[in-house]
Amino acid sequence: MDNLERYRDIVPDYEAFKAIQSRPLPGTCRINTLKIDRSLLLKRLEEKGAFWRAFDWYPLGLKLDLVSPGKMVENLLGYVHIQEELSMVPPLVLDPQPGETILDLCASPGSKTTQISQMMNNRGLVIANEPSLDRIAPLRANCERLGVLNVAITRYDGRIFPRGPFDRVLVDAPCSSEGRERRGPGTISRSSCTKSLELQKLQIRLLQNAVRLAKPGGVVVYSTCTYAPEENELVVNAVLDEVRLEEISLPGLMGCPGVNRWGDKTLNDDLLRCARYYPHLNDTGGFFVAKLIKN
Repeated sequence: MDNLERYRDIVPDYEAFKAIQSRPLPGTCRINTLKIDRSLLLKRLEEKGAFWRAFDWYPLGLKLDLVSPGKMVENLLGYVHIQEELSMVPPLVLDPQPGETILDLCASPGSKTTQISQMMNNRGLVIANEPSLDRIAPLRANCERLGVLNVAITRYDGRIFPRGPFDRVLVDAPCSSEGRERRGPGTISRSSCTKSLELQKLQIRLLQNAVRLAKPGGVVVYSTCTYAPEENELVVNAVLDEVRLEEISLPGLMGCPGVNRWGDKTLNDDLLRCARYYPHLNDTGGFFVAKLIKN
C-alpha cells in the first residue's frame, strides 16, 4: 500500500482509507426498469429470501448479501445488472434525457451505456464507442440482455471520433484503476506516478475530443476510478478554457471536492467543483467525477 502514501495529504482520515483497501467490496446491482418495475423486482428478491438494502442516494441501486450475485436468475434475465455502486454515479451526473443524442466515448462493458439508455427509456440515440474489438462482445451482450434498443455501437479511437454534435458526452476514461483495489488486490501495487502521467496523455486527448463533439451548452462528464490527480484534476484543467465546471452533489452519497493544489502545482479553484469519492466514506470503491458545460 506504499503507493497510496502520496495521497495522504488529500484524503480525509487517511488511515481509515488505507485500512479499507483490504476489505472485500459489497455486492451491488442496478435495477433495470426497462424490463421490470422496482416493486416487482424487490418482491421477487423477498420471495426467494435474498437480502438486499437500497442505496441511500439512488433508489435503483441495491446492496446484495449474496454469494455470486452474477449467477442470480434476475441478472441472467436482465432484471438487474451487477454494477459497482460508484459506477452508477457518472450517468446520473450526465443526466441524459429521452430523445437526446448521447455519446459514450469509452463504452465497454456497457454498465454506464445501458444505464444511460434506461434513463432515456430507450428514446433517443446512444452511440456506444469502443475501440477494442475484444471488448465489443461484452458490450453488445449487455445491451441485448438488458433490453436496450436505442444504442448503436462504433469502433473509433476515441481521440479521433469524427462526428457530432452531441447533447451529452460521457468519458469514462481508461485509468490506473486504483479505486478497484477492493475487487481484488494488486491494482494499487501496479500504480505509480509514472504510469499516471503516461495515461494522462490519452485522457487529455479523449476529453479534448469529447468537448469538441459536444454542442454549445452541452454536457461532458469525465470520470475515472482512480485517485491520482494526474489523471483527474490535471486532465480537466487542460480544457478549462473551453468549459465551465458545475458542482456535483448527490444527497446521501458522501463526496469530497476536487483538489486545487498538487505537488508544486497550484490549479484553478474551479476544480474544487469536481467530486472525489473515497471507499471508507461510503463502503464503496473509489471514483472521480467532473461535470463540464461547453462554452
